[in-house]
Amino acid sequence: MKITAIKAYPAWVGFRNQLLVKVETDEGIHGWGESGLSGRELAVQGAVEHYREFLIGRDARNPGALWQEMYRSQYFEGGRVLTGAISAIDIALYDILGKALGVPVYQLLGGKQRDTIPCFATFGGGTTEELIDNARRLLDKGWSVMRTGSTSRPARPAGVFEPRESIGPTAERLTALRQALGPDPVIGIDYHHMLSVAETASLCQRLPPGTLDFLEEPIRDESPEAYESLRTMVDVPFAIGEEFASKWQFLPYLERGITQFARIDVCNVGGLTESMKVAAMAEAHYIDLMPHNPLGPVCTAATVHLSAAVPNFAWLEARVSPTEQLQAHDEELFPVQLQMEGDRYLVPDVPGLGIEVDEERLAGQQFKFWEAPHLRRRDGSFTNW
Repeated sequence: MKITAIKAYPAWVGFRNQLLVKVETDEGIHGWGESGLSGRELAVQGAVEHYREFLIGRDARNPGALWQEMYRSQYFEGGRVLTGAISAIDIALYDILGKALGVPVYQLLGGKQRDTIPCFATFGGGTTEELIDNARRLLDKGWSVMRTGSTSRPARPAGVFEPRESIGPTAERLTALRQALGPDPVIGIDYHHMLSVAETASLCQRLPPGTLDFLEEPIRDESPEAYESLRTMVDVPFAIGEEFASKWQFLPYLERGITQFARIDVCNVGGLTESMKVAAMAEAHYIDLMPHNPLGPVCTAATVHLSAAVPNFAWLEARVSPTEQLQAHDEELFPVQLQMEGDRYLVPDVPGLGIEVDEERLAGQQFKFWEAPHLRRRDGSFTNW
C-alpha cells in the first residue's frame, strides 16, 4: 500500500487554528492526523511538506520504520516543529493501517485494556464563591477529577502578570476550595510554567497538606535539574510533559522521579509510535500517563486509543465539560468523532481512529494568524504565558 499524497490543512476551527494532515494511498484508504504545536502551524506545515517529498511511494503500513526515517533524515534532528510534523503523519498512518486491517487503532498498540477513558475537567471562577460553585457543578454531573488555574492570570491576549503577586490569592482560593469540597475529589492546578522555583515553593508552602493532588507545569521544562531541585522542596505530585517532543526529553523526568504524572501530548511527542515508548518507560517507573489534549477531535481520538492500550493511565484532559466548551468539535467539519458519556470517552470499536473529516469544508476554512499572549511585568520585561 503506497502513499500517494500528504496534505496539510492549517485552518481556524472554533477558537484556534488546527493543523490537520491527510495521508492518501493507492488503495483508496486515507488517514487523518493532527499536529499539536499551536501558534506555529505554518512552520509545521513546512516540515510536513519536506517529509512529503520522500514519503510519496513508501509503504504506509510501516509507521515505525517511517518514523525512524523522518526523525533521522536530517542532521538537525528533533525539536517541536519536526516532531509536530512527524506526529501528524504517524497518527494518520495508524489510522490507515487500522482501516486496512479492519481493526481499531488500539489493537495495533497491543489491544484494549479499558472500555472507557476517564477524564478531568478544567474550571475557574472570578471569585472564590464562583470557583467553588463551578467545582460543585462538576461534582453534581459526576466529574470527580478537576483542574483550575492561577487566580490573577489575565484573560486578555496581552497584559501584565506579576507571578509572585498571584501566589497569595491562589493559595487562599485553593485552600477554600478543598475545604468546601472535602477530601474525595481530585484537585489540581495548571500554573502554565509561569513561576520560578522559589515562587513555586512559596505557593506550596502556603497550602495545607492534602490541598492539591497535582501541580501541573509550575516552571519551564528546559532544565530537569531545576525541577529536581523543586521536587525536594514540595510534597505535591507534579504533572509534567505536555511540551516534550521525544522520549529523550521525558527520560530524566521519569528516571529521576521528577514527575508523578506524564503529561504526554501524542500530537507533539512524535505520534503513537513514540507515545507507546514513553508509556513503557513511564510504566517501568510506576508513573501514569495523564495526556494533554487541548486540540481537536483527531487529537482526542488518537489519545483515546493510546489511553485504551496502556496499563499505566490516570485521566485524559477533556476541554468539553459542564464548565468549559473550548474544544473545537465542529460536527459539520468532523461528522464522525468520538463521543463522551458523562466524564469519560467511550473507546470506539470501528476500524482506524474512528473519526472522519469533511475535507471540502476543511479546505474552505480560513487560517488566522494567532499569537499566545505576550505578557509583561510592570517593569516592562517579558514573562511566561
